[in-house]
Amino acid sequence: MESRPPKTAARPAPRKPPADQPQAKRPAKPRTKRIKPAPPPPVPLRHRALALGVELIALSAAALVAIIAVLGRSANGFAGTDFGSSLLPFAGAVFALVVVGAGLLWLWLRLRRWLTARFVPGAALLALGIALAAGWFALQDEYGRDLGNFRTLVGGMQEAERVTLAHQVYASYRRSDLSQAQRLLERARPYLPPVQEAAGAYGIDTDVLMGVGATESSFLPRDSKDGGRGLFQITAPPKAAVELAKERLGVEQLDLNDPRHNAHVAAATLRHYFAEMRGDLFLGLLAYNIGPKNGGLLSIMKQYGARDFATIQPYLQNLPRDYPIRVLTAALAARLWRTEGALPRYEQGDNALRIQGVGIPGL
Repeated sequence: MESRPPKTAARPAPRKPPADQPQAKRPAKPRTKRIKPAPPPPVPLRHRALALGVELIALSAAALVAIIAVLGRSANGFAGTDFGSSLLPFAGAVFALVVVGAGLLWLWLRLRRWLTARFVPGAALLALGIALAAGWFALQDEYGRDLGNFRTLVGGMQEAERVTLAHQVYASYRRSDLSQAQRLLERARPYLPPVQEAAGAYGIDTDVLMGVGATESSFLPRDSKDGGRGLFQITAPPKAAVELAKERLGVEQLDLNDPRHNAHVAAATLRHYFAEMRGDLFLGLLAYNIGPKNGGLLSIMKQYGARDFATIQPYLQNLPRDYPIRVLTAALAARLWRTEGALPRYEQGDNALRIQGVGIPGL
């Protein structure tokens, strides 16, 4: 016989409530309301303006440092007049600078949008960091050389002449007897206060005025046979300079044996000749040395058709021709003595670049 599975009892069908009886509703789950975070308070307009101003100034400063470095290095690397090896590559470097600058600006605008959406001063702080990095780079010796090349590029012939004359001063410092120069500067210490006072009163570089005193009298005030008197060997100062010195000193009569009076007349005379030579340092010093004789330096330059120190220098005798170089050599020594407390030898180690970084007073 076949075995059949046992029959399971049929489950009773669920009883449906009558149509007129309402079905029982399940209790609804309580809904939790999502609390939206409160929007951040709006940033005041003046704070946004301040952040934008810091950002623009910082980025502009960093961009200027970068432009000067690139152009200065390109001017040095592609120096020359050949079209293929100098002019064309330099033009290509300028074009590349423009393209890269435009690309960086586009990237910055995208990054700025992302930063300011999360933190309003974020872009300004990042720009300030970039500017600080650019400032650190600008303090390096390498950037100093780039800046010098850039000045030559922009200044053209005038800057090239200035650099040539500057190297005459550096070469003169290199050949000078530093021990003797050191003794001279030690001797000059008592006269430093009146020299500083006079330089400040007439807008003259103190080290330049010290260089004039060192060249004229070696800081041994005396009356010389050619009529020079005192610390700066005053001979025939312009009348306007004398009157200005009297006014600044508050006296009716000058005493050229007084180092303070002597320094004031010298500074006023230098100011007069610098103005006459349109601020040219070399020509102003040369005019100070020549004085009013033979019509002064302007008359001599007109006679020979010279326009600057480089073109008038070959026509002059040894003493006046070398006078500005001697003054600025002494001024350079005075600046090094004041800033470093010593006179480093130009040819030792990296002293040449370091001294050139200090710079020639007045230039």
